[in-house]
Amino acid sequence: MRVGHMLGITLSMWAVLTAAQSGAQVKTSDYERAAKVGKDFAELAVNIPEPPFWIEGGDAFVYRKSVEGGHEFVLVNAEDQTRQAPFDPAKLAAALTKASGTEYKPLALPFPRFRFVEKRGAVEFLLQNARWHCDLTSYICSKASTLQPGDDEYDSDDDYDDTPRALNGDAHTVPSPDGKWDAYVLNYNVAVRAKGSTQPIVLSTDGSEGNYYAPKTIVWSPDSKHFVAYRILPGHRRVIHYIESSPANQLQPDYPSMVYPKAGDVLAVEQPVLFDVAAKSEIIVSNETFPNAFGISDPVWWKDSRGFTFEYNQRGHQVYRVVEVDAATGKAHSLISEESNTFIDYRPLVMNQYDTGKVYRHDVADGKEIVWMSERDGWAHLYLLDGKTGQVKNQITRGEWVVRAVNRVDDEKRQIWFEASGMRPGEDPYFVHAYRINFDGTGLTPLAEGDGNHHLEYSEDGKYYVDIWSRIDMPPTMALYRVQDNQQLMVLEKGDIHKLIEAGWHPPEVFVAKGRDHKTDIWGVIYKPANFDPKKKYPVIEDIYAGPQGSFVPKTFTTRTERLTELGFVVVQMDGMGTNNRSKIFHDVAWHNLKDAGFPDRILWHKAAAAKYPWYDISRVGIFGTSAGGQSAMGALLFHPEFYKVAVSNSGCHDNRMDKIWWNEQWMGWPVGPQYSESSNVDNAYRLQGKLMLVVGEMDKNVDPASTFQVADRLIKANKDFDLFYVPGGGHGAGGEYGQRKLEDFFVHNLIGQETPNWNASQAAH
Repeated sequence: MRVGHMLGITLSMWAVLTAAQSGAQVKTSDYERAAKVGKDFAELAVNIPEPPFWIEGGDAFVYRKSVEGGHEFVLVNAEDQTRQAPFDPAKLAAALTKASGTEYKPLALPFPRFRFVEKRGAVEFLLQNARWHCDLTSYICSKASTLQPGDDEYDSDDDYDDTPRALNGDAHTVPSPDGKWDAYVLNYNVAVRAKGSTQPIVLSTDGSEGNYYAPKTIVWSPDSKHFVAYRILPGHRRVIHYIESSPANQLQPDYPSMVYPKAGDVLAVEQPVLFDVAAKSEIIVSNETFPNAFGISDPVWWKDSRGFTFEYNQRGHQVYRVVEVDAATGKAHSLISEESNTFIDYRPLVMNQYDTGKVYRHDVADGKEIVWMSERDGWAHLYLLDGKTGQVKNQITRGEWVVRAVNRVDDEKRQIWFEASGMRPGEDPYFVHAYRINFDGTGLTPLAEGDGNHHLEYSEDGKYYVDIWSRIDMPPTMALYRVQDNQQLMVLEKGDIHKLIEAGWHPPEVFVAKGRDHKTDIWGVIYKPANFDPKKKYPVIEDIYAGPQGSFVPKTFTTRTERLTELGFVVVQMDGMGTNNRSKIFHDVAWHNLKDAGFPDRILWHKAAAAKYPWYDISRVGIFGTSAGGQSAMGALLFHPEFYKVAVSNSGCHDNRMDKIWWNEQWMGWPVGPQYSESSNVDNAYRLQGKLMLVVGEMDKNVDPASTFQVADRLIKANKDFDLFYVPGGGHGAGGEYGQRKLEDFFVHNLIGQETPNWNASQAAH
């Protein structure tokens, strides 16, 4: 029985009532305005800088900024504080157009970054998995090399298997530091030969096709007396298969596949083996200190060649260690050990503005001391450890705030330059600020000031840094500073948004409410229609992404708009508990419990907004998201149907047993247990209430498309109504403009109760 009938009114009456609540009927012109407003606004903000990149071996840097009509590059000399164009963009665009066969414009060059080569006489950049070279005298461009799968800079999502390969032969030799030896793999075993010789000296005999040595793992000691190599016992090679129904180059379908390890799969085992060249011997390093590894890092030798270390992440992500191996004996011991009852966020300290890992290590005086990141006191902080015992000498940073990045460490001055958030009372706890501190925890000094979110880039020699800071309601300022005295030397850019404001743009409103514990602040933003009228009632749509790897509410300036606002909705975002960049307790909510997605905090946030604003219609709340956000969007209707009424779920990882191993085991744990089923949209599909649209791209290489089809299968078996939007050839987040319009129609129809335009008729008329 439909809701309208239950209330004793017809569907048409419901449409009239709800449309009246939110104002005028949604018209085709509203859709057209929504489709172009974001692009129009983006073009009106100028002098908006991107993070700079310092030139190797010098005190100069380059950045790109927005200008009317596109972007331009600026080269700055920090020493004499001058700026100029790094090249003639018109000549470079013409040269690249001629060489590539694709037309490029001076203000729309197809790369955001480049590097100088040949003493700044040429530039190189990446374009479509190739490295291009452009001479800045002749202005002749050529393709310097084509990247291959496995290359560090190769851009592909076609293979999730990072197991080192069994590569045999001369093409993969690893020379010793003194130049006297080459190490390589011969018939799956390790061999060396004297430089210039063809005679191999075989050092191992335990390698085989199914348990091989990998040349990529060979690392020599600095004194060239030893090297370590990993013997690889491959795990389960899970392959997922695709049907590309409508390939561009042929009539018949294509059937590609890719390696895609999933939660619970058997992993490869990497066994470190130590080799002594003079003794022609091998020592298999005992794995007592690193059993059942999810992964171990590449070996790193101490500079004095006394031994090497690697970092070990135990399956289940609850133990993380630095393991040290003695070069003379091959004996391994745990130098540093972190343990957690929930999870250890094992990724590097900073991945990007959203994703933030919690692992950082800096060796001082060849390991005499170690600067180490830990959450052992409940917050992400830095510690100074004894390099021989691993014991804490002192905690460097402390307090109810988190370290977000380490920019540089000066061993001689015993100082650390870092970024942190949450230190300033009364301010958004996600705003990043820069600081300096001594190894002993004294001398905490704030650097570049400004009430906003900061991003710093330091010169290679540590003499200068560039700071960019902004807020969502304030365009960025970019300035050059001298490290020695923190003196501001140049204001490089101040974003100009006066045309943007004249065009009717206004930033989202920051809104804060208490979370489920009634004391923790939950931060979010509210996007309103350009023609917002506080006397009207607006249905609310939440844009959700609750991945525990980061926090996602924007903190820096952006011209981004939520297109749905132009159709008569209020759109909101917030970071609930379970997301990153707050306390360990805040983060741990996600442990074994991705279905939580911060919903208890989100619902309280919505209710607080509705209590403050009469125009906030909490009786009509929709939600949409992609990937983990797609999982959460559908989960809202399964686990909180009393609150969320309509959802669009795009590319959802609906069952964490179906998704990529690293992301899902990190938060849901190992071994795979009942917690996976408890958070599964597939196993809980029978709970569905409200209106749901599933979106799936048949060529999604991020989330197995079968995840969406499995949830659809369960919904059908449970006799549930839902919409399924299948995108031929579509990848992750599929749909494009057509999909955006389908999403908009779905919310207009189901939250406003209005029939949407007859798009077939209107397009035919054109």
